[in-house]
Amino acid sequence: MVQNEIVDRDTYRKIKKMNREELTKFILQYGDELLGEQGKTIDLPALEAELRKIKGIGGKRLEEIMTVIEKLLEE
Repeated sequence: MVQNEIVDRDTYRKIKKMNREELTKFILQYGDELLGEQGKTIDLPALEAELRKIKGIGGKRLEEIMTVIEKLLEE
């Protein structure tokens, strides 16, 4: 029984040479690509609406939270 390769040989060699920070970045990017292939995305307006419902999160704090989320999604 042949399994699909998750990581090809060249990628494996690159991973072996990575330091912890590079590996972390690679894993997060790879995970995002897998989620994208599955069609899962984050609906930012819906997320903002749900966060707005949480008691104790005001408009200013919500803006800060959304800025951080958007920054992380751009990476």
